[in-house]
Amino acid sequence: MRIIAGTAKGVRLAPVPRGVRPVSDMAREGLFSSIASDVPGAAVLDLYAGTGALGIEALSRGAAGAVFVERDRGAARVLNDNLSSLGIDPGQAQVRRADVLDVLRRARRSEETYDLVFIDPPYRQARDWGPELSESLIPLLRPQARVVVESDGRAPLRLGVGIELERRYGDTMITIHRHV
Repeated sequence: MRIIAGTAKGVRLAPVPRGVRPVSDMAREGLFSSIASDVPGAAVLDLYAGTGALGIEALSRGAAGAVFVERDRGAARVLNDNLSSLGIDPGQAQVRRADVLDVLRRARRSEETYDLVFIDPPYRQARDWGPELSESLIPLLRPQARVVVESDGRAPLRLGVGIELERRYGDTMITIHRHV
């Protein structure tokens, strides 16, 4: 897996740990072309970050900073290695190794807000998480924030935020939401 554009264009990320399903280069390229104008200067939240490919791609394209949330120890280790090998300033990227819903609750108490959120949950559980994720996430969204969801097209994750665009890449569904 490689970074597609920006300051880190062409850099290969460390291999994914077993059990982590990376976003394909084609799907990542498609989704970033759809949100290109929202990335520069954005505060990014990358949930179920895995190797960090989505958040790192956003940083490479000019996002101001990113918070990566990954519970799995192996994936978090790879994510930290990727950030370190790219020389990304620790002040620009933060890895939170914890449960997504716990992080969202703490972020709300800290009054954190975001312009761009990536959600790439394990496919098998995604459909069940919509209501709880929506409730915890919506208070963290700045006006006009975009939420990009990758899920299984046969059982997509649905959020309580308006859908702006949906695209299929094989079995993968990319849904872009806009918070108004």
